[in-house]
Amino acid sequence: MAHADPITTEVVRNFVISCAKDMNAALWRSAFSAIIYEGRDSAVALLDEKGNMLGQSTGVPLFVGAIDACVKLVLDRYGEDIHPGDIFILNDSYLQGTHLHDVTAIGPLFYKDELVGFGAARAHWQDIGAIDPGSTMGSTSIFHEGLRLGPTRIVTKFKRIPEWYDLLTRNTRLKDMTIGDLNAQITSIRTGEKRLSQILDRIGADTYRAACANIFEQARLLDREAIGKLKDGSYYREGYLDDDGVTTDPVKVALRLTIEGEKMIIDLEGSSGPVQGSINCGAVQTESLLRLAYKTMISPDRAITGGSFSTMEVRIPDKCIFNAREPAACEWYFTGLGLLADLMISCLGEAMPEKATAAHYGDSMVAAFFDMESDRGQWISVEPTAGGWGGANGSDGESALINLVNGGFRNLPAEVYETKFPVRVEEFSLRQDSGGPGRWRGGMGVVRSYRLLEDCYGALWFERSRTPAWGINGGGDGQGPDNDIIHPDGRVEKPLKMRARRFEKGTLFVTRTGGGGGNGNPKTRPVDEVLHDVVSGAVSREAALSHYGVAIGSDLTVDPVRTEARA
Repeated sequence: MAHADPITTEVVRNFVISCAKDMNAALWRSAFSAIIYEGRDSAVALLDEKGNMLGQSTGVPLFVGAIDACVKLVLDRYGEDIHPGDIFILNDSYLQGTHLHDVTAIGPLFYKDELVGFGAARAHWQDIGAIDPGSTMGSTSIFHEGLRLGPTRIVTKFKRIPEWYDLLTRNTRLKDMTIGDLNAQITSIRTGEKRLSQILDRIGADTYRAACANIFEQARLLDREAIGKLKDGSYYREGYLDDDGVTTDPVKVALRLTIEGEKMIIDLEGSSGPVQGSINCGAVQTESLLRLAYKTMISPDRAITGGSFSTMEVRIPDKCIFNAREPAACEWYFTGLGLLADLMISCLGEAMPEKATAAHYGDSMVAAFFDMESDRGQWISVEPTAGGWGGANGSDGESALINLVNGGFRNLPAEVYETKFPVRVEEFSLRQDSGGPGRWRGGMGVVRSYRLLEDCYGALWFERSRTPAWGINGGGDGQGPDNDIIHPDGRVEKPLKMRARRFEKGTLFVTRTGGGGGNGNPKTRPVDEVLHDVVSGAVSREAALSHYGVAIGSDLTVDPVRTEARA
């Protein structure tokens, strides 16, 4: 039986991560749509021949914990009928958990005619044939949301299957972009196979497999050790989403976390059942989110592998927004996941008080614009927006950072945005007073304003006004989101969620994202730090006095008479 010593195991561990990074670079450099090459709405992975995770590189870390399930679906359907050069795709919301725009491409990796693993690349396709171009805010059924595919072979032995390519192009408004992005995903997988063969040439397939087994076992041991150090107990948190995008009813999200020895049990009993709107989420992606929240607190310095999460048990009720079943709409599946992540991290913060943080702004906060009949040609822009994170023990929360769900996702730079779309970004600034007050202040949300330079469609999806980022240890809540749509005639609308409709040239969309929660009593924040906040524009003079007890004059100096004494 082959053996891999500790040095070889470490070489393999770092190699597979490096390989995945090269795969992601290939995807980003060859993708056709800006949401991939600029926004990085994607993730790639290298897996073993059984579908166990080895190396990953992310734009969106939420994806990583579910890619192994997709590979195992391909293995279940095709068994041994898998050949060198094959490519499979799937996007079914109930199988891989996300919305139909997220298409996972999977390819077997062979070495000397032997199957040694799989490469996978998931990326957001701009249009998948839904009732609205891009992302629809108005779906109430999966059948409103576009083309839905189970595990499907589209390339066999390096040859395209023409019928499947024809089906794909007939079900999208952006034919060239769609095939271009698919080819970029295939390029990513081929890059992974080429790179993997380099280490197999050096150490052989048997030693490689032995090193992988060591990596998995080490992850299992580290997780058990980390959980075993925590005190046994049960922790419960709940919150409410604003609505489901169709009704105005709040949607409950509940989580109970129980630690028993070396085991962690997460139970979502009490969360709302399936809803009419499109915030239902497949169970696979729900578990992936919980894995992500777990990983932020438990051994965050170690990469996710096939041996991770062996200590974690997830229980999701059959009838629940986090266990979507046909025909539930899933377009905005991630809406509840940001709140769910905050709830879990808060529960873990009780078990690990030294790592406790206040909640973050939580939602993707999406502004979308498009026109399929523009003189400049068809165009679609869909982008999430950054916000504020919660204060930690010893540090303020980060400002203008994308939410936990989206990880490495990025706003398009204004220069790129204005070059590609007939929209001017008139403001992109930090939102004053949006961070929750505290000894360690919550991070600030942002203000991002879009001026339409021609008639086009606009849509919004902003969340977390009912349950904004909460503070801990006496800290205050962050501000929730707030939007203005200012029409050319001066009329103002203030929607948080709005299905796409046509707007006149000159309309201004002013979007404001939420801030993070504060940590600790605001009255214990040192006066010089409050003064710095005011000078930098993070906190207004009015908020400095009302929340922190620090009086600052118009000349930006502290008034010692009106300032409360510090303990």
